[in-house]
Amino acid sequence: MAASGVSRVDLDGRPIKPMTICMIGAGGFIGSHLCEKLMSETPHKVLALDVYSDKIKHLLEPDTLPWAGRIQFHRLNIKHDSRLEGLIKMSDLTINLAAICTPADYNTRPLDTIYSNFIDALPVVKYCSENNKRLIHFSTCEVYGKTIGSFLPRDSPLRQDPAYYVLKEDASPCIFGPIEKQRWSYACAKQLIERLIYAEGAENGLQFSIVRPFNWIGPRMDFIPGIDGPSEGVPRVLACFSNALLRREQLKLVDGGQSQRTFIYIKDAIEVVLLMIENPDRANGHIFNVGNPNNEVTVRQLAEMMTEIYSKVSGEPPLEVPTVDVSSKVFYGEGYDDSDKRIPDMTIINRQLGWNPKTSLWDLLESTLTYQHRTYAEAVKQTMSKSVASS
Repeated sequence: MAASGVSRVDLDGRPIKPMTICMIGAGGFIGSHLCEKLMSETPHKVLALDVYSDKIKHLLEPDTLPWAGRIQFHRLNIKHDSRLEGLIKMSDLTINLAAICTPADYNTRPLDTIYSNFIDALPVVKYCSENNKRLIHFSTCEVYGKTIGSFLPRDSPLRQDPAYYVLKEDASPCIFGPIEKQRWSYACAKQLIERLIYAEGAENGLQFSIVRPFNWIGPRMDFIPGIDGPSEGVPRVLACFSNALLRREQLKLVDGGQSQRTFIYIKDAIEVVLLMIENPDRANGHIFNVGNPNNEVTVRQLAEMMTEIYSKVSGEPPLEVPTVDVSSKVFYGEGYDDSDKRIPDMTIINRQLGWNPKTSLWDLLESTLTYQHRTYAEAVKQTMSKSVASS
């Protein structure tokens, strides 16, 4: 195993030196998978910063694991903790994953969303820049907003031209809805912190990479309401649909589920993050789309696939009418707006890191729904039987 001292080399054949990584938001979906990969495949040390450690508690068991001592958990909120700069100073690289990134929050908690994704990230960027520390900052594909093609007439043949809908890091504009559509609070905050990081690089020499994830999905994504998250909470689409399937309820298709998305398996995505970590000469100064353009579906098609796969995984027949259409106003509240398509151009990541995603949409959904069923089915049944008994 690499972590036991076998020499590992980067993409240019140079030995990879062990480093200390300060990972902010290490206890979340992406952070937990990245911590696992770093522990099992590399000799690097991780200072794991988060408010919660539930998703990485299996990595923190004392002394019994081969990586004992290489991961330290620091329970802190970057909003107001004086330890943050010291932990960044102790590290060779900071990875910032902290964010409010659930569409239901953009509308109902726009202030928290803007503060979380812009204001709270400012000290992280500042400390990295002032202390000459490298930064990998996680942004979002939402910074692109709507495609140029969405403004063309519905019957325009140009809508089929990739130039009008494929999203390029260095060429595509960022097009958002009007200010009263508060759904764009997240995208605007993320875009502004990207611009600030880029400016720190240009003016003060900050070494940075920016990651724009395009719908990374897999085990431990978000939460199942009332089981390992708030009962009134609304997670992102995969967990939302999973929750409905577990409860044998109809999957709600917002505005008919016509939006188009590409989905990538978390384990594919984490591979390329490791390449960024270990190939700074190739990654520094770049913004990277990380997605799978081959896995494009409408949200309605996603619901149909998940219904079919969950029936196979669980052995339960699907509902006679598995989906129901709801308006975005009813589902998210006033002020919701959406992007039409999100297809990443992969030119830069191919050129710099020689990487392509591998897992098909069917395979990644089957893997994820198998995990969801195994992890949650029994707990959901118990919760539902309790609520029936008390009603």
